[in-house]
Amino acid sequence: MGISQLNFEGKNKVEVAIMRLKEFEPSEGYFGAFSGGKDSCVIKGLAEEAEVKVDWHFNISGIDPKELLAFIRENHPDVGLIYPAMPIFKAVVKHGLPRRNARWCCELIKETAGKGRTVLTGVRWAESVRRRARRMYEVCRTDGTKMFLHPIIDWTDTEVWEYIHSTNLPYCLLYDEGFKRIGCILCPMASQRITKKECERFPKVAEAWRRAAIRLWE
Repeated sequence: MGISQLNFEGKNKVEVAIMRLKEFEPSEGYFGAFSGGKDSCVIKGLAEEAEVKVDWHFNISGIDPKELLAFIRENHPDVGLIYPAMPIFKAVVKHGLPRRNARWCCELIKETAGKGRTVLTGVRWAESVRRRARRMYEVCRTDGTKMFLHPIIDWTDTEVWEYIHSTNLPYCLLYDEGFKRIGCILCPMASQRITKKECERFPKVAEAWRRAAIRLWE
């Protein structure tokens, strides 16, 4: 479709996203959930266009690519860093290895912040089957005090990149190495192909995972 194509109201997708940001802006401003990925960069750019109030935050996992952290420090110094209550590999020994059907890591590291706030995210329907059930504006299922706004929920990957290139937004160069998603290294939700690629690209983190699994076994 493309971000410039008009809908039945005569607005393009950028204008619709900006309208959503203005419509749901809380008096205290948004809690911006920033990951450093392409979608986060887009919603941050759109929020600046919309001139809405946002305080941005990045949850340190301990298994983030160093290239991603360097990108955030250089290009988004206004993003605050949130550290986990327990280091990821100590948590592995306590909770076990994260699995697709037991993904405690997100709950422990990524989803604790933003209580009582309206959280701004880059969640999109095109990302996964599970995310197609999400609503553009919704209450958090695990914390009823928290609301979510996903202003680009109906954007495609192509439209995200179109906005990035048309506005000259900087992005993490790991995308240029062929990575489609940038986040926690060896996430249990990743495919075997991605897992193999990440083991080769980030051997030190892969080795840290192996040592944590051995400690858990012992």
